[in-house]
Amino acid sequence: MIPGVEPGQLENSMTRRGFIARGLALPPALQIAMSRKKTRASTNQPQGRDGALRGFIEFYERRLRHHGIVGSSFMFLDGDRTAASHCFGDANLEKKQRVDENTIYHWASITKTLTGVAVMQLRDRGRLSLEDPIIKYLPELRAVHNPHGDMGAITLRHLMSHSAGFRDATWPWGGDKPWHPHEPARWEAIVAMLPYTEILFPPGSRYGYSNPGIIFLGRVIELLTNDDYETYIDKNIFRPLDMRRSYFDATPYHLLKHRSHSYYLRNGKLEQARFDADTGITVSNGGLNAPLDDMARYIRFLTGSGDPELYEGVLKRSSITEMQQPQVKLPQAKDGRARRDAMGLTFFIEDNYDQHFIGHSGTQNGFLSHFYFQPETRAAYIVAYNTHAVPTRENREQDTRMLDLELKDYLFERVFPAFGRKER
Repeated sequence: MIPGVEPGQLENSMTRRGFIARGLALPPALQIAMSRKKTRASTNQPQGRDGALRGFIEFYERRLRHHGIVGSSFMFLDGDRTAASHCFGDANLEKKQRVDENTIYHWASITKTLTGVAVMQLRDRGRLSLEDPIIKYLPELRAVHNPHGDMGAITLRHLMSHSAGFRDATWPWGGDKPWHPHEPARWEAIVAMLPYTEILFPPGSRYGYSNPGIIFLGRVIELLTNDDYETYIDKNIFRPLDMRRSYFDATPYHLLKHRSHSYYLRNGKLEQARFDADTGITVSNGGLNAPLDDMARYIRFLTGSGDPELYEGVLKRSSITEMQQPQVKLPQAKDGRARRDAMGLTFFIEDNYDQHFIGHSGTQNGFLSHFYFQPETRAAYIVAYNTHAVPTRENREQDTRMLDLELKDYLFERVFPAFGRKER
């Protein structure tokens, strides 16, 4: 992802890191917008928790309008309490259907964290080890070209920490025609691409975000449990956590009235994305759909804000904590600034404004989303947008990724500190 200019305010953002790591110049519009934000940050800062949240909601609505977002939802959690919840705009422009508390979004790559939890469940039950080579379960991967050694050196831990050396994209050829599959439909399609797949760096030597790596983990879950991935997650995560309106791919009929459509915005022109897109064999990588209430239940499970006996039955607290420990550093900025950001076991680990955060983002088919939480305070936020505003040469101002960065920095700088570093 995101699961993120001027130095100072943005030095810990994912967008800035993305530009710098690739050696790209930051867009002028982003520099201007962040410069303006820096000026605003020095005045009229609301005091206290309620004031901080009110100030954010005003900023949130203003920036959503500026960036042309059709619909969005936001929630801030203070442990097991919902401190703020806000809905904006439309879920379906054609039907003039407003976003409300029941609106269902597509969460894309945030699905990867569910896959990580499932792997840890199987580890704790003695079904696998994180040090197992992936070819123990998927011998088909021997067909991959590995100039750095034997494929037996790539472990489940490498896949969970995005350090195995596989490419980023799942489907690197085609996919640009309306009649093309949204994602590969069957495992056989992935297998057919393996002889054309290369390991890009020595496994474990560095970070390299990879969608195929998580798909391989999803396949392992299916082989070990004899359940489809969707069925396993429903039985072992959704049901015990009471995430009753969470599902994958095609929306159940009784929930269709709540499902948000999604849109692309380019040069002021809206284009509707595919509705209810099928993620096929990549479901373990990005197939999740859910309303914010269900996502809040999931975040409370991750932070331990609720019923400890219930949570322990899903995954031991020690295993969740293990997932949040650094496995591999994220790329260093080209400007030489020291960074402490890292990749855990399917979770991103960031230090922003002298605070520690765990999170992930998702982007697919016109939807973008994000969550972050502080393990120490159990404060968290969740945000989703149903519009991917894509900056162009003619219009660089409307950009959902820029918006996400603006909101993230506002929350990290001015809202999370209001909730303190309390021990629980």
